[in-house]
Amino acid sequence: MGVHVRRRSRNLAITAAVALVLPLAACAGESGPPTLIWYINPDNGGQVEIARRCTDAAAGRYTITTEVLPRDAASQREQLARRLAAHDSSIDIMSLDPPFIPELAEPGFLAPIPDDVAAKASDGVVQGAIDGATWKGKLVAIPFWANTQLLWYRKSVAEKAGLDPSTTPVTWQQIMDAARDQDKFLGVQGAKAESLTVWINALVESAGGHILENPEAPADEITLGLDTDAGRAAADIVGTIGRDGLGGPGLPTADENATMTVFQGDRGSFMVNWPFVWSATNAAVADGTLDQSLIDDIGWALYPQVTEGTDSRPPYGGISLGVGAFSNHTDFSFEAAQCIVAPENQSYYFATNGNPPASVAAYDDPQVAKAFPMADVIRESLEQAAPRPQTPYYNEVSIGLQETWHPPISVNPDTTPQESTDFITSVLRGEALL
Repeated sequence: MGVHVRRRSRNLAITAAVALVLPLAACAGESGPPTLIWYINPDNGGQVEIARRCTDAAAGRYTITTEVLPRDAASQREQLARRLAAHDSSIDIMSLDPPFIPELAEPGFLAPIPDDVAAKASDGVVQGAIDGATWKGKLVAIPFWANTQLLWYRKSVAEKAGLDPSTTPVTWQQIMDAARDQDKFLGVQGAKAESLTVWINALVESAGGHILENPEAPADEITLGLDTDAGRAAADIVGTIGRDGLGGPGLPTADENATMTVFQGDRGSFMVNWPFVWSATNAAVADGTLDQSLIDDIGWALYPQVTEGTDSRPPYGGISLGVGAFSNHTDFSFEAAQCIVAPENQSYYFATNGNPPASVAAYDDPQVAKAFPMADVIRESLEQAAPRPQTPYYNEVSIGLQETWHPPISVNPDTTPQESTDFITSVLRGEALL
């Protein structure tokens, strides 16, 4: 469905949707200890268990219950934005996908974090998580868990190519050459989806650029950084992988799970993907679907460099906690949020649900090292990770990228960055439709 973006702030756009939403009843007339509602993204039950733990820690002063948001991030964003625009007081705590934090912070939908809470929430936290929870120089959400992509590789393929990613950083050019020379496939996400935006952003950032040069600007004043050396370097990598068939025949529809399947096959070589692939692959081996020899052949390292000798800027994902601005219990909500993100809860969540901690201390937990032997590399990657463009207009930017950088075979460094710039700029100015 097309969206007509006019020259007005996102908060007005969201507020206009209020008429479509029936206001939700606040917890009026509440007596006794309050019940805090935490809106969570779907997981394997970890957030429910943490809510129980923090309810016990509150010793009767409040109870935390959970409500599950839709599975996909876009639907989560839409539900929360509409309800907050309606001043829904039942939203106490929210698990927020980082790209949508500025959209909720800009119109005042997130309660300001007290200075003492912000200081505690930033102490001992990986830099990528702090960057992803910050808007206009202030922490507006509390980092909970932080995700990043690693370079996963088949040791046998890397050795044949003369590469040892575990000791020496590798470049995109090196892994493309290795896959081509050995007739193997690279695991990258080329589907017309958010995963493509994640890939493009990591390439541009790793090349020393930014998709948006001034992300805090109004829509009609935003300047894109795609038609630059960094943008062209990113387009060259995407286009080469597409045109040379290095991503396999399914590249135009490949998401994270499809990419993992390619990597697990006989023609797997190198793959960029989130840490879930480790537990998923081990589970498949335990079920007898895959052979133990596959696990023995898998290595991991930091995200590939675009420019040799220049640190990569891996993708950043995860979840931060926002407190609803219209909650009747913001003080308790901030207290509860601090309990939720306690290092011991983050390490539990990583070991049982596979979601890496934002807390540095949580990586020292023995159960983390046992479940994820690459935990130290994940932590290092999170220190280098770059969030996706932080802007209230993220949805327009992301979809605009997907429209102009897909399929990968069509991406040309001489034309795609400029075409993408022109299209996204026109959308932000209300001159084009998505």
